[in-house]
Amino acid sequence: MKLDRITINPAICTGKPCVRGLRFPVSRLLGLLAAGETRESVLKAYPYLEAEDVDQALAYAAYLAEEETLELSR
Repeated sequence: MKLDRITINPAICTGKPCVRGLRFPVSRLLGLLAAGETRESVLKAYPYLEAEDVDQALAYAAYLAEEETLELSR
């Protein structure tokens, strides 16, 4: 899996995974999408982001979801 747009740098956002070294955490991008924002609205609101950034953030989230198992409470 190619994730060259997801970067981790201790000097940027305290080492949280970010998009292309920008101070834009992957978690913020995923949170916007999870809250119902569309890809188009996110790209319009943050013109420095690119469509491939969104694709890789989603791929990264899918990878993390496969790797971890959480106990869900009912």
